[in-house]
Amino acid sequence: PLKVGDLADATGYPEGHDGFLALGSAEIQDLSTSAPVTPTPANWDQLSTSSHLFDLVSIEGEVMAEVRGASQDEYVLEADGNLFSAIYKHPLPTSLNPDPPPMRHVQPGSKVRVTGICFMNESNPFDSRTPFNILLRSSDDLAVISSAPLLTVGNLIRLVGMLFLVVVAASVWVGMLRRRVHLQTAAITAQSEAEGKQEKHVAQLEQWRSKILEDISGTEPLGEVVEHITEMVSFVLNGASCWCDVVEGPRLGHPAENMEDLRILSRDVPSHSGVVLGTLFVAVDKPKGNDKEEMDALVAGVRLATLAIETRKLYSDLVHRSEFDLLTDMHNRFSLDRYLEEHLDRAREKSTIFGLVYVDLDDFKLVNDMYGHHVGDLYLQEVSLRMKRQLRNGDMLARLGGDEFAALISVLRNRADLEEIAQRLERCFDAPFGVEGYLLRGSASVGFALYPSDGTTSDSLLTAADAAMYVAKHTKRHPDVKRV
Repeated sequence: PLKVGDLADATGYPEGHDGFLALGSAEIQDLSTSAPVTPTPANWDQLSTSSHLFDLVSIEGEVMAEVRGASQDEYVLEADGNLFSAIYKHPLPTSLNPDPPPMRHVQPGSKVRVTGICFMNESNPFDSRTPFNILLRSSDDLAVISSAPLLTVGNLIRLVGMLFLVVVAASVWVGMLRRRVHLQTAAITAQSEAEGKQEKHVAQLEQWRSKILEDISGTEPLGEVVEHITEMVSFVLNGASCWCDVVEGPRLGHPAENMEDLRILSRDVPSHSGVVLGTLFVAVDKPKGNDKEEMDALVAGVRLATLAIETRKLYSDLVHRSEFDLLTDMHNRFSLDRYLEEHLDRAREKSTIFGLVYVDLDDFKLVNDMYGHHVGDLYLQEVSLRMKRQLRNGDMLARLGGDEFAALISVLRNRADLEEIAQRLERCFDAPFGVEGYLLRGSASVGFALYPSDGTTSDSLLTAADAAMYVAKHTKRHPDVKRV
């Protein structure tokens, strides 16, 4: 929450609305600095020329009427023989404060000074005279200069008229007038309450939908998003039980307890490809209600559930593709770099050691040349699985590209432990590989590096392990050269 006068940064996407610029999908960051803006005194002529559009201004006027709305309070004022409105928008309701604050009452006829932002609604700011409104920042922006006088010509005329009517029709019409006034007042009150309740219901429903869409595009867990969707459907249907069974997932929402006494409505949650992602259920009273309202609420919930589930699946697939090799389903170079940096930070903080093993397949090109790339791909998959079995649960195997692999050994006691794991990786090629009816015999050259003795950065460790691997490969090709 920000206070009036706080300095903040606004970041968003520029959009146009009715000829004005606005920041869409905006984010506000408090700079923890107070920089109050002094309002500019102005009159109606100055503000109607658009010269103070979006400026903080103050203007004096006489209150003509006040209107309590579902989302805002409006004061209609007169200045220099012209009308304009001062508007205070209600804060968004929360679970702690679901109702808007009470409206500040100002007696019509009072002279006030309003301070706020000058803006136009659905008007051309380039006209010579443009209707404007003043957007109040808080109820304190409305300052009463002088109260409405009690003795006015209008009040005297109304008083004389009322006395005349009372004298003439008191004996005949007083009972009928009272009854008629009572009935009309009750009808107007009931209609106003119904309209206010409907406006509040629509506003709350729109807030539900906006919050769900924000959660879908954000990082909210899928289970919580689907829970919110079932709560929205329940809200639309006046508290009816709603739940969703996700395919290969849990039951989310609030299932009905006594289903025998209720009508169960259901609708599948389809994907864009036609595959059923789940089923949305609603339990309503058995006496038939508004079928259209029930089905509309169910369809709206299904659409949001489809969007949520498919968006999360797409996001998970993209994350998996960015971190894992598509052929072997092992971690890729990007994952290795990230995990390596994490291990470096942890090792520096806790003064521990870890190892990096570099593996390069020997003569892999011959497999592709002799048997084809399909067999070569299957061979790489078999090699990856066999090397993965040589590692412990906390270790990680990554394919760096082509026929090169690296293993991150997270927990070690000494260099001998790392040598033993490197030997296991090298010896796992001793047994032949059965691929597509072919019996392939392979081998690999292995080199390793130990943190911190062989390197203290990711680049130095990779370079040391890679150099050790090339020494091993060169030694295999030239057995008469001694390995250092």
